[in-house]
Amino acid sequence: MEFLVASAIGLLTAAGIYLVLRLRTFPVIIGTSLLTYAVNVFLFASGRLTVGAPPILRAGVDSYTDPLPQALVLTAIVISFGMTAVVVVIALGAYLGSDDDHVNDAPEEEGTP
Repeated sequence: MEFLVASAIGLLTAAGIYLVLRLRTFPVIIGTSLLTYAVNVFLFASGRLTVGAPPILRAGVDSYTDPLPQALVLTAIVISFGMTAVVVVIALGAYLGSDDDHVNDAPEEEGTP
């Protein structure tokens, strides 16, 4: 189980970094989303991977799940959704303003008005 989760985190991170290094805005947005998903899975996995264990430590319970990473992941999901919406709106505004969705600006030629 741990190998599967670690492989998923590595795959999400690799795909996210690959997409962030692209020159178009949409793959960069998808890449940052994949990186946030990788961080969320990493935080969630840091709270122990137990199935059917309660998140509250009580008397007589031998194994429990740490609720702090679950709360952090829930907060991170909400923040990443809001930030993705903001970045999409900014990218859409930049595309509509310049009719180009490249991340880097092309150098302007001298002598053209």
